[in-house]
Amino acid sequence: MLVSDLLRRGRQSLLVAAAFAGGAISFGGLRPNLLADDPAGAFPLVTSDSAAVLRVDPGDWPGVLRAARDLQQDLADVTGRRPVLASGNEAAQPCEVIIGTVGRSALIDRLGREGKLAVGDIASHWESYLFQTVDDPVPGVRQALVIAGADKRGTIYGIYELSQQIGVSPWHWWCDLAPAHRDTLAVRSGKRVFGSPAVQYRGIFLNDEAPDLTNWIRAKYGNVPPGSQPPIPADVANYGHEFYARIFEVLLRMRANYLWPAMWNNAFNEDDPENARLADEYGIVMGTSHQEPMLRAQKEWDRRYEGTLGHWNYVKTPDVLESFWREGIRRNRNFESIVTLGLRGANDSEMAPGGPAANRALLEHITERQRGILREEMGGDLSRVPQLWCLYKEVQDYYDDGMRVPDDITLLWADDNWGNVRRLPTPAERTRPGGAGVYYHFDYHGGPRNYQWINTSPLPKIWEQMSLAHAYGANRIWIVNVGHFKGYELPMEYFLDLAWEPDRWTGDNIGEFARGWAEREFGPELAGEIGSLLSEYPKLTARRKPEMLAPGTYSLVNYGEAETATEAARALARRAEAVSARLPANRRDAFYQLVLFPCQAFANLGELYLAAGRNALFAHQGRASAASYADQVHRFFQADADLTAFYDHGFADGRWAHFMDQTHIGYTTWRDPPTNRLDGIPLVRPAVPSTAGLGVAVEGTEDSWPAIGKPEPSLPAFDELNRQQRFIDVFNRGSTPLEFKMSSDADWVRLSEKSATLGPDQRVWVEIDWAEAPTGASSAHVTIEGAGSRVVVSVKASRPREVNRGNLQGFAETDGHVAISPEHFTNRADAAGRRWETVADYGRGTAAVRAVSAPDASAATPGKDSPLLEYRVYLFDPGAVRLDAITSPSLNIAPDRGLRYAVAFDDESPQVVALVPSGYRAQNGNRDWENVVGDNARHSISEHTIAHAGYHTLKIWMIDPGVVIQKLVLDLGGVRPSYLGPPESFRH
Repeated sequence: MLVSDLLRRGRQSLLVAAAFAGGAISFGGLRPNLLADDPAGAFPLVTSDSAAVLRVDPGDWPGVLRAARDLQQDLADVTGRRPVLASGNEAAQPCEVIIGTVGRSALIDRLGREGKLAVGDIASHWESYLFQTVDDPVPGVRQALVIAGADKRGTIYGIYELSQQIGVSPWHWWCDLAPAHRDTLAVRSGKRVFGSPAVQYRGIFLNDEAPDLTNWIRAKYGNVPPGSQPPIPADVANYGHEFYARIFEVLLRMRANYLWPAMWNNAFNEDDPENARLADEYGIVMGTSHQEPMLRAQKEWDRRYEGTLGHWNYVKTPDVLESFWREGIRRNRNFESIVTLGLRGANDSEMAPGGPAANRALLEHITERQRGILREEMGGDLSRVPQLWCLYKEVQDYYDDGMRVPDDITLLWADDNWGNVRRLPTPAERTRPGGAGVYYHFDYHGGPRNYQWINTSPLPKIWEQMSLAHAYGANRIWIVNVGHFKGYELPMEYFLDLAWEPDRWTGDNIGEFARGWAEREFGPELAGEIGSLLSEYPKLTARRKPEMLAPGTYSLVNYGEAETATEAARALARRAEAVSARLPANRRDAFYQLVLFPCQAFANLGELYLAAGRNALFAHQGRASAASYADQVHRFFQADADLTAFYDHGFADGRWAHFMDQTHIGYTTWRDPPTNRLDGIPLVRPAVPSTAGLGVAVEGTEDSWPAIGKPEPSLPAFDELNRQQRFIDVFNRGSTPLEFKMSSDADWVRLSEKSATLGPDQRVWVEIDWAEAPTGASSAHVTIEGAGSRVVVSVKASRPREVNRGNLQGFAETDGHVAISPEHFTNRADAAGRRWETVADYGRGTAAVRAVSAPDASAATPGKDSPLLEYRVYLFDPGAVRLDAITSPSLNIAPDRGLRYAVAFDDESPQVVALVPSGYRAQNGNRDWENVVGDNARHSISEHTIAHAGYHTLKIWMIDPGVVIQKLVLDLGGVRPSYLGPPESFRH
């Protein structure tokens, strides 16, 4: 059947039908449960002595018959009992599973005509399917479980639905997940309808595939034999049908239907002629990337013409290009495809210099010529030929400049390569028959820095952006760049599940997906902990991509930031190791690749950069220990190599060797270094005097003492509300042991250490005994003596009379600032259908809040129709306040407006703050954008004046939807430099 015939069936809303008796939920809430715990009254799929026959019509789609064979094998793998697969005139059995497609299976159609099967619930509904138990469906069969699909993929999804229900993971082959054994299986009686997906085409792009995936392919499948017809050079990795069959299967098991194939050095159709035919048989809709129009891979051009004509250039060789395109359409016209239109330059570059001003007319002409080829090769009605125009990078400039394509072409909007959608459809654009979609990224090879090593895409970020796409009607195509494929299993499946049923997931229940996924793969006992690990490690890696980390990313002197960040990663690794030890042996390989390795590897990388940061800082401070941290860097570098080697050769018998070939240490530009290396990290080994010497460093500064001409050191202030713990580092400047002693002139100052003999450095913690501290402002001193030197450190403490931890209402100022996690508002007021909503486990704190309105709503006006957040804060001094609202790097998805919010204290007039102006260009060369995506946060500043000490109310109004607040920091003159900002202040 041609794609146009399939499209005629249309995209329908999710159907709601009577559930199987009981209606329980399986997989931790991921899917309605079809299986019955009590076999009484249920359909006996497998009993202790028999298995129900699987019956399919031999005239059904070949892909349906193939998937039925997978179900046969899945049942055998789960129960040890292999059912009969009947596809001819085999004798009827008392219990049968009848599988078929409406309009292709004579038996399904007969049951529908006789009123025994509710085919009307799915007929003509794109990719929908149902399960229904039927008594006496045909002579000789006492009871049947019917799996019926509205179309080819609907039936296939139904088959794999049952496979997943009995315990076979979609990732069984890719992640070494053998199913748990079950002696018997029974299916609930009744009917369950799975309606059409919200997004019509849901798929992935295998991209940035070298070195990991390509090296693995070459090791497993070898190279494509060189040839001349078609031209294939030597050393082309064999991305052939054996590999793609595995990709097609896992996509279908996840209810995906669309693929852009690997293309850096490969040509899907020509490297193996079986690829395209097999994709169509399986039921996978094929496309080509944003830079490869008309179903032709760039390598197909390069192998033929690059040596003589150079890169494609329509101005120079229009006839050659048009013939090239025509061959691609003719070759694939009987297969289900989406045709990419337009033209970009080779190797992800612009078509020609000058942009829209110089080239718009040419691109319009090219698109019309491509459409002409489609008419001639595919039949006259192009509305039945799925097409897309990918508005990626500079191509969006053509659209913004006024270029338009016919309404039957899907507008595929793109993110900025860093997970922030650049544009979504306007009300007028949502009326176009071709609709709209989104091209998204989990992996990127490009500026400001590659990120291709491990997963850095937390589920809350995916939900936040793609739920916007759904709300704005970008529901024709969702495709995500998954890089080298392995390592992105959880976000990939979440992205595809969200595309099927976006209303199922909200900002409050995202964590349920990770927990349910963990339960499906590892069982219920440890699902909560594993789900937490799966959620937490990408949250840490997303703060700053691993490839962008540097020794100075996290502050070593303020807020304990570097140590806290490193310990958070260490703790995840320890927790993952503890889980691994409790898992059965047959689950450890899967757990290693999905959870343990990324946790261990990222924790080790954090240790490396912490050691490198200490090396630089301690050398500056004159510590004798500085050189030892250079040694630590080398040890952690070797540990990284050892972890990679174990991934490649030590687990799963080396089955996944090369999937950790991606370099991630040693970046100095956007481009990855050829190997991991340390020459980009300056390490120093300063000379150390032989005699001991006292050194002191304190929290809040990189300086050290004794130091001639410097004022005495002072610790950051203490206050009774926040009850801080501060540090003083005592260190040796020489190589012989140092004896020191410490004392305070106030009995309310507590020291964790009062004397010691130093080899290594000693961190001494300073706290206040608040039961003994004077009321009001107080000061004291800590004296450190050793090696004939003396350093005095000032201590300042405040025990306010006006407010205490028991009667405080809201947040309290601490150390010259107030830090607020935005979900901890004092009051929230919705307005005119607009609202602020919480997104759990997102951003730099425990949650974020985002601004939401109807897609067609105008900008909100503070005080009139704008939702409001209020935060009550207690400030100790009047004067200037600088608010730093740390937001996500979201972009203005509406073309005619920016991204704004408004802010005020108390009764002052709201200030409008523009995060992103209208016309903002999210691209390389825009330093603001490069900094924002690198930090995964945008800092927006507003200035305020507070007239008096005491309580005040900070107010945040929504103006535009899409603003996501991660943290609020009020700076009263005390905020010190850090990457994440101060930790949240005390609140009550």
